[in-house]
Order: sequence, then structure tokens, then C-alpha cells
Amino acid sequence: MSAHIFILGFVQGVGFRGFARSNAQKLGLKGWVKNLSDGRVEITAQGPKETIEKLIRICEKGSFFADVKSIVVDWEEKEEQLEGFEIIHD
Repeated sequence: MSAHIFILGFVQGVGFRGFARSNAQKLGLKGWVKNLSDGRVEITAQGPKETIEKLIRICEKGSFFADVKSIVVDWEEKEEQLEGFEIIHD
């Protein structure tokens, strides 16, 4: 299963990408996380749906300095061949 997760709130400049990557790696998920130009953070996560849902719940709480307002998730059945879990710097 694959999910594109969009996090809205005060989530840039507060270590949120590292927080998301660390938790995704602990859960054994594959994918990436990056900042978007509109202030959101985008995560692509691949793995079992239940495990991705755990990551979403963790992200709802956010990192220590983050203030998460909302999360939108787009689910897909297909998976790209991703290795590890990376932070994309644009």
C-alpha cells in the first residue's frame, strides 16, 4: 500500500521532516518526506496500511515544536520501488 500524506500547520523549520523520517524508519516504512512551497509537508509512505496509519497518528501529534492543523491522505494500491526513507531537500 502507498499513501501520500499532506500535513498542514506550523510544520516547517521545526524538525518535522526528521521527526517523520525517524518514525517511519522505526515502523519499517519506505518512502520520503519533503517541504512544499505552500508551507505544508508531504510524505510518501509505503508498507502495510495499518503501519502507515500508525505513522499518520504519530504525525497528527507532531514533533515537539510543530503545530499540526490538519492531515490529508491519498491512498494508492500501487507501490513504486523505493529504498529506505529519505528527506528530500528542494
